Amino acid sequence: MNEEKQPVLTGRDQWNVLIRLLRYTAPFKKSILIAFCLLLLMTIGDVIGPILIKVFIDDFLTPRSFPFEPLMTLAAAYITIQIGNIFITYFQLMKFQEIALKIIQQLRVDVFSRVQTLGMRYFDHTPAGSIVSRVTNDTEAIKEMFVSVLVGFIQSTVLVVGIFAAMFILNVRLALFCLVILPIIFIIMKTYRKYSSVFYQDLRERLSQLNARLAESISGMTMIQAFRQEKRMQQEFGITNQLHFNAGMKNIKIDGLLLRPAIDLVYALALLIVLSFFGITSFNAAGGIEIGVLYAFISYLDRFFEPINQVMQRLSIFQQAIVAASRVFKLLDEKETAPNQLETSNRSIAAGEIEFKQVTFSYDGKQDVLKNISFKAKPGETVALVGHTGSGKSSIINLLMRFYEFKHGEILIDGASIKNYHKDVLREKIGLVLQDPFLFYGTVESNIKLYDETISTEDVKSAAQFVQAHSFIEKLPDQYEHRVVERGATFSSGQRQLIAFARTIAANPKMLILDEATANIDTETEEAIQVALDRMRKGRTTIAIAHRLSTIQDAEQILVLHQGEIVERGNHQELLKLRGLYHKMYLLQNGIPDEQEIS
Repeated sequence: MNEEKQPVLTGRDQWNVLIRLLRYTAPFKKSILIAFCLLLLMTIGDVIGPILIKVFIDDFLTPRSFPFEPLMTLAAAYITIQIGNIFITYFQLMKFQEIALKIIQQLRVDVFSRVQTLGMRYFDHTPAGSIVSRVTNDTEAIKEMFVSVLVGFIQSTVLVVGIFAAMFILNVRLALFCLVILPIIFIIMKTYRKYSSVFYQDLRERLSQLNARLAESISGMTMIQAFRQEKRMQQEFGITNQLHFNAGMKNIKIDGLLLRPAIDLVYALALLIVLSFFGITSFNAAGGIEIGVLYAFISYLDRFFEPINQVMQRLSIFQQAIVAASRVFKLLDEKETAPNQLETSNRSIAAGEIEFKQVTFSYDGKQDVLKNISFKAKPGETVALVGHTGSGKSSIINLLMRFYEFKHGEILIDGASIKNYHKDVLREKIGLVLQDPFLFYGTVESNIKLYDETISTEDVKSAAQFVQAHSFIEKLPDQYEHRVVERGATFSSGQRQLIAFARTIAANPKMLILDEATANIDTETEEAIQVALDRMRKGRTTIAIAHRLSTIQDAEQILVLHQGEIVERGNHQELLKLRGLYHKMYLLQNGIPDEQEIS
């Protein structure tokens, strides 16, 4: 259930993640330039406002004096700047957020596309809920960084630079005194980043575990309720939820200490410096400062610390986003991809002959689940794989479907390595029917066609008639347009299997793989489609996994597997005469005592 814990991000790691995120801004250079220009105009307006008030206080705030024209000009300029700033702020925020949303849109497409290319090994050791968390929750956290943090950082940085420039214009000595607060703020931010990155990483991992446990509970709800495991699942979820709460409290504590309270303390210190400087210099008639300058400095300090406070508040979101981005990039950089194919190959599959040559395979690289597997399935032949659970039957299917890469031996199709075929050619020419078929949300027709535009409605109906699914589909309220809910939950196991058969036939594959294809079908339905299966196999190379030996007695070759090795091979009668493992399995399934002779 628990995914692998990620190492704590160092400062260099965080910087590298940020640089990689910023690369997503490359396609939007023109829009970013426009947004920056608007931001610069807004900053100029914010800086000029206090200067205009300073001019009013120092030059025009005189008792019994009201120079109408200069004051009206000053007031008009101030009001114009403020109104202009409102519109400029609106458009620059809209522009920045539009860019941010487009970036996240592309990032989500990249992540989802990457998930489609990952190998089955990755899904074997990574909980589904964890993957969902990275595609949804983590990208959402990154979106918040682009939408509010980076925009806020840029805006605050430009504003702070503008404010200090204005301070130096007004009074150089007082501005130099105020510079002492910058190292203090930098130390606070560095300390916050150091500790919060650890806490936020823990928080994201706990959230991922919550999603994984929730996804597992939902998918396994039948078993949970059937075996009365509700209380246990609630307790386990409660433990994970408590760990998430504890991680959240750590973040709240550090936020409460190093965000607003610490910055407010620095603001009080800066205000003390300005007022003290004003008080000391006021004793010196030559070196005193004007009231308007004092007002402007206090106004600038207020305006300076507001963006600093916003930056510190957003630093919390930034840390979450960097941790989330590191998790997303780890998925994007995942090396456990699907086996490579020769994508430039134009080789086609004509006959569909399958041959395994001394194939050895291991899922974990330590224990072999297949050992020196060799056999040949000629065009039109059916090769059946039988054996006890864990003998390696499904592993052979997984290798033939190129779900996993094998290290030793060779798999040939029509005499050429399976690796030398284009992936699309393999998928087009191999038809797979699993024991538990998967139906997608949509209609019956869309589940048979799987959105292949080359398959017409008539082809869909012909395929359904071929596997004898047409009769039950016709009885549905909307027939082939009948809605299919998630995983086809409203259909019986037999009906789902018949739709899966029709899906395979509609694609007209050259090779057929049946993985316990009739295991979930009742006896009456099995008898009805057995004829269809015989028709499906004609002219196609078929590899069939079977537990019920009665379904593969007509196979040209039966391979008996035990602990990853082929221990017996031959047709039904030949294997019975050997009186080996197949013979024992046959007796057991038919309830025949060992001492009784088989006729």
